[in-house]
Order: sequence, then C-alpha cells, then structure tokens
Amino acid sequence: MKCSASGSRCAGTCLRCLQQKYDSSLPTASVIICFHDEAWSTLLRTVHSIMDTAPKASLKDIILVDDLSQQGPLKSALSEYISKLDGVKLIRSNKRLGVIRGRMLGAARATGDVLIFMDSHCECQKGWLEPLLARLSSNRNSVVSPIIDVIDWKTFQYYHSVGLHRGVFDWKLDFHWEPVPEHEEKVRQSPISPIRSPVVAGAVVAMDRHYFQNTGAYDSDMTMWGAENLELSIRTWLCGGSVEIIPCSRVGHVYRHHVPAAFAYEEAIVRNKIRIAETWLGPFKENFYKHDTVAFLISKAEKPDCSERLQLQKRLGCRNFQWFVSNVYPELSQPGDTPRFSGKLYNTGVGFCADYRPGKATAESSIKLSPCSDSLTQHFEYNSMKEIRLGSAPLFCFDVRHGKVIPQNCTKETDNSHQHWDVQENGMIVHVLSSKCMEAAKSEDEMDLFLSVCNKNANQVWQFEHSHGLHQR
Repeated sequence: MKCSASGSRCAGTCLRCLQQKYDSSLPTASVIICFHDEAWSTLLRTVHSIMDTAPKASLKDIILVDDLSQQGPLKSALSEYISKLDGVKLIRSNKRLGVIRGRMLGAARATGDVLIFMDSHCECQKGWLEPLLARLSSNRNSVVSPIIDVIDWKTFQYYHSVGLHRGVFDWKLDFHWEPVPEHEEKVRQSPISPIRSPVVAGAVVAMDRHYFQNTGAYDSDMTMWGAENLELSIRTWLCGGSVEIIPCSRVGHVYRHHVPAAFAYEEAIVRNKIRIAETWLGPFKENFYKHDTVAFLISKAEKPDCSERLQLQKRLGCRNFQWFVSNVYPELSQPGDTPRFSGKLYNTGVGFCADYRPGKATAESSIKLSPCSDSLTQHFEYNSMKEIRLGSAPLFCFDVRHGKVIPQNCTKETDNSHQHWDVQENGMIVHVLSSKCMEAAKSEDEMDLFLSVCNKNANQVWQFEHSHGLHQR
C-alpha cells in the first residue's frame, strides 16, 4: 500500500494500516476470477498483481474460469501461459454461464479457507489480502470487501478514492456509493475499523468458503451478471451475518464506461432484481415495482420460481426486510422526491380509475378506465415536474396524441410540455400546452381519456388517492 498525501486523515489511516501486524496463522484464500473475452493484458495484470502482493503462505490458488471466450489469444496461448504459473488453475466452461454461475463453478473447485471473487480487470495493492483474511478469521459470518479504487478505463491510471464510502442501493435496486454517515462513524473504534455496509460492490468480495456454501452461495437462477452482490449482501444481513468494508484493504477496479452488449443483459439484470424482490423484500417489494415499471410488467407476465430461495430463507431462520430497514439501512425508507399526489386516479363521473394497459410495444400501450383495484397498473404519481407517471419510474408518462391521453416514454426535454399537467384543487387536470381538461369518454366499448374544453362536468373531475401537499418539491 502506498500512502498518498491527500489529506491528513487519509494519510493517518494509511500509516495505521502499514503498522498492522497479522497473525502467521491466517486462513488461506482461493481467488476466483471469471472472465469472458477479457483483454489479455488486463486479465494478466489482475493475475500478476495478486501473485505479486499476496503472501505466498496465504494464497492457496488463483482459479480462472473462462466463460466461453472467443478471442484467439485466450485459447491455447493462455493455457500455455497459465501452465507456467505456480498455483494458477484454468477452468473452461463449454457453455456461456455468466459471472454468477461462473463464480460458482470456480467456488466448487476451490480449496482455500476463504473465497475471494474478483473481476478480471483489477489491480491489487500491497497489503490488500491480509486485512480481509484477518477479519474473516475473527468473524466467519461476514462478507467483506476492500476499498475499491478507480482505474481509468482509457488511460489505466490508478486513482485512490479519498474518504470512506459504503455501498447502498435505492428502490430500483441500483447500487450506489455514499460517504459513511455520522451514526456509522460513531460505532467504529478507530479509523481502520471495519465499516458496516448495507451492501458491497460485486467487483471484489470475500467470505469464508463453508459460510458461503452453507448460506446459499449465489442464487443459481440469476443469469449473466448484475445485482448478485445485492442478493448476497441482503441475505447475509437478514440471515445472521454482517457485511463490511475493510479500510486497510485496497484493490483498483476498471470501471468501463461502455459495457459490450450491455443492452442484451439489461433484461437479465431486471429479472435478477425481480428474484431479489420476490425472495427477500416481503411487502417492501411493492416499492421496488413502483419504481421500476419494466420489472413490474415482466413480473406480471412471468412469475419467477423462487421456491428454493424461500426454503433457504426458512432453513436459515432469516429475519424480514423490515429488520434490515430499521437496523442496517434506515435511510432507504426516505424517498428523495416526494410526489404531490399518488395512488389511484379516480374519475368522479364514471366511478372508475385510470388503468395502464401494457402493449407489446410502447406505441400499443394505452390508458383506459377500469373498476378501481389495488393493481400497480392503477398506481400513478404526480410530481414536481408536472408529470403524471405510472409508479415512480421515469418510464411512462401521460402524454397526448391527436387529443387522446396515452402513455409515452417520459422525456427530460424541458420544452416538451406535451407531458406537463396542472392538477387543480377543483379536481380538473389541465393539459398545460393546450389548456384543455382531461375527460373520461366512451370510445368503442371502452372508456378512454381525452382532452376537451374545460367545462367542469363530472367526467372532468379527478381525484388522486393520496395528497402529499402541493408545497412539497
């Protein structure tokens, strides 16, 4: 570890880390690296940085899992190169597994006391391994992570992160970093004490091998990559373990601005998130679905089978998600932009509620009036940007085409006031651009929403289920 002079507090932490003495009887580690068409130099930089920085007595092996790479150099040339490296094993999958299942294949072959899953584009700093092993030696029910530094994907320059951060997520189950809050700082005994973290990043994560296997490993029904770090972290907290970031351990990670074929995997990531919601969130899953409309629509079309994970939950005697919100991440329950109105949108004249009807393409979707129900297709929000959205997700907004109210992708363009509405105290909902009112009217056999000249007739009077006060932004 190199100590940089970026702030006296950082330098003080670094010096304390350098002064740490570790027991000679640390557990051994197996480092598992799953890769698919990784650049030769990046992959070998990762491997050699592990070998150059890890104490030989602590490093049992490095297990490379080739997830059906197609690049020529990663075939026979890699096999030959790896055969000359002591303690490095190469496993080749004959079908595409994705990172999650690839890591599990590697874990099944590992013999070290501790498993360390690492992305194939990392660089380890001197002294990164010992703090992780020491923590797991004293607390085997933990999932731990180093501080993840940033390596620039274009120049490969290494940037030390300044200040301590923890991993968190929002109701869309997207991962974020945030500074360690004051209440968490207070419970730490010293600047190098572990940082309790709601979740850890997936780039580098370590845990006792038996603990990993006995508490459900990764969810093998998740596909490709994405959100497995959230599932692992939430499950660890709920089922009696803890999740921590170890300040004295540092590993650099290349954050790519462009992930190849990312679009192809977006749906896979959403499906992985649905599995987390259905398995671990309990009643809180409604918050997730309100914030991620695509996930809601997929979950309605194809209910995932989470029975194995639910049995695991029972077997391990896990707590419910309310405990996690109360004890681990209370900030989660405070959403940022409170809507002005939310819930069902009721039409006084017809006595029905607005209802989103998904189509195969956005253009085929529609908004009709249906008997009021608790379906999330009837949950709308009116926000400070004067949009009426399906749920909280910035996906479908009320728009107007040829005088008819339709769902369209929400747009961020400020000059597009097609999607701006004025919800008035008298129950009228006025389309800002046309100054006309939203009205329920029969179209063929169904009730649709149209724009009409405002005349205060009952079919133009609407009522949101919940009012949150117009003064709020």
